[in-house]
Amino acid sequence: MFTTTTTFIVYILAMLIIGIVAARMTSSLNDYVLGGRSLGRVVTALSAGASDMSGWLLMGLPGALFLSGISEAWIAIGLTVGSWCNWKFVAARLRSFTANASDALTLPDYLASRFCDKYRITAVAAAIIILIFFVVYCASGMVSAARLFEQTFEMDYSNALLIGAVSTIFYVFIGGFLAVSWTDTVQASLMIFALLLTPVIMLMDCGGLEAANELILQQDPELSHFLKGMTVVGFLSLVGWGLGYMGQPHILVRFMAAGSVRGMGDARRISITWMILCLLGAVLIGYYGVAFAAKHPEVSVSNPEQIFIIVTQTLFTPWIAGILLSAILAAIMSTLSCQLLVASTTLTADFYRRWMRPHASQSELVWCGRMMLLLVAVIAYVIALDPNSGILKLVSYAWAGFGASFGPSILISLFWRKMTLQGAIAGMVVGAATVIIWEAGAFFGLYSIVPGFILSSIAIFVISNLTYKKDGQTQVLFDDLERKFWLEVKDR
Repeated sequence: MFTTTTTFIVYILAMLIIGIVAARMTSSLNDYVLGGRSLGRVVTALSAGASDMSGWLLMGLPGALFLSGISEAWIAIGLTVGSWCNWKFVAARLRSFTANASDALTLPDYLASRFCDKYRITAVAAAIIILIFFVVYCASGMVSAARLFEQTFEMDYSNALLIGAVSTIFYVFIGGFLAVSWTDTVQASLMIFALLLTPVIMLMDCGGLEAANELILQQDPELSHFLKGMTVVGFLSLVGWGLGYMGQPHILVRFMAAGSVRGMGDARRISITWMILCLLGAVLIGYYGVAFAAKHPEVSVSNPEQIFIIVTQTLFTPWIAGILLSAILAAIMSTLSCQLLVASTTLTADFYRRWMRPHASQSELVWCGRMMLLLVAVIAYVIALDPNSGILKLVSYAWAGFGASFGPSILISLFWRKMTLQGAIAGMVVGAATVIIWEAGAFFGLYSIVPGFILSSIAIFVISNLTYKKDGQTQVLFDDLERKFWLEVKDR
């Protein structure tokens, strides 16, 4: 008979097999980093979604709603709007610009090429920012995996952390980008299945929608208020999450790897539909988790971030629960794998190849990427060893760091001819510094991505206008990239 443990083992083995198959198709750094820019529209769409929605989707977000009520759903609304804007205004241009700007494989590569940075100052600054915030982001994924194994198998936290980390690292280590993208597609399908089925069964268990709402009102009427205790600062902090999309390297790299500009419209529609359904499911699980806890007082919910795990273990048979809980593992593995890959390739392409071994063979670069992946994973693992780490807190910090430092720089570089090298550097540094300082001071209770994004944008415009030289090399390159982009659009 299938048990939760058996289902988990089968799932992990399937991901490892995909990694082995992908490894046989990975022979160059381009293959390892971007899969040879060969992703179709469906894989691009689902892979972008899965790499975005980490363990916080099934643990952090439901936990926030379980604690604070439906008002936390503004995060989901902000994310949906932000993701749509990212697909609409960034995806196609970034795919075209990176392919035509010296075939850039990473965001630091693109920024250095876009601004004719012969000393690669932008690449170094971008690479340092990526490494700082990705280590924190990877740590959040490892904490999510540890919480899953800890609750499901009643394991010690340190052992659960080790198993979760190793399960993900292996298939990324051998298969690179293709392994990550293919497994993301499988994982995205599993996530949407779990997030649509679980709320339906929860409502049936509570006696229907009306009965569930009544149980929530009995616990705390304030939980059902969409603007519960909402201030302007609180509202901006929640919807401000959407600003982060334009600066997330692990999402932007999916656009860069697409086969062509041609399929971006279809990919956008697929991805946004998937995202809306997944976020809706996560919101319902967290909100109606309050009704579930009231209906089952014998069930202890000591950690709100484990509400999805507790619900599935209570309401489903072991083997079905195993399938549904594999969705959490899928969310964790999909995002963590992509983050590890982007961080390792940044070290390989922007440090090792540029500064240490410019004439290294493709095979050497692939193996260097694998070693760098292990290095980043070990540092993230050390951070995650703290059992008191909060998933949503770690994610929000890294999300703000990337959104504020890269978001304005990437977005403006794709549309504004007058943006300069100095402006790009100023934008990245100001954005990253603002987030770090703001998080340390917690000023006004405002989420750091909001002031970080605004100040980064101002820095770009001010410094660019001060350093702009009419008809300079950077502006000529932009005109050429713009022309090639519109030719690709016309060919669709």
